[in-house]
Amino acid sequence: MPLDSTNFPLVWMSFDKGLDHDHDEDFEAFEANLKRGTPFVILADSAPAEDHEHSQEEKKRTSLWMKKHKVELRALVLAMIVIEPNAAKRLAFKAFGVAFAKFWGYPMKLASSREEAMVIAADLLWGAGPARALSH
Repeated sequence: MPLDSTNFPLVWMSFDKGLDHDHDEDFEAFEANLKRGTPFVILADSAPAEDHEHSQEEKKRTSLWMKKHKVELRALVLAMIVIEPNAAKRLAFKAFGVAFAKFWGYPMKLASSREEAMVIAADLLWGAGPARALSH
C-alpha cells in the first residue's frame, strides 16, 4: 500500500506492489501523515484485486499497528475513496465497506471516476464549495 502524500491532504494509495515492496515504508508514510495532525482523505485509483491476500504475519502486524493508532485514525482519516468504474464491483465493495470501517475506524467511499472521487474528497475536507473547483 505505497502512499503518495505530495498533494496532502489528498493522499494517494496504490494497491500495486512490486516484489521489493517494503511494508515498513508504508507504515512510516502513514504515521507521517497522522503526525501532521490535519484531517486527510486516502484515495486509490483502483480497488484491491480480488486475489489480494495478506500473509498471517502481515494481517497481525497491520492489526497491531491499527490498534496503536486507532485514535488518530478515527480523528484524522476522513475516508478512503476507492475509484472503481465498474458498477458491479462498486456494489460488491459496498458490503466490504462495512467491515472495513469497523476495522480501520473510517469509512470507505466508492467513486466511479477520478473526478467523482475528487468531489467526494473536497466535500469531506472543505464542504461543498471547493468540490466544484477541484472537479474541473
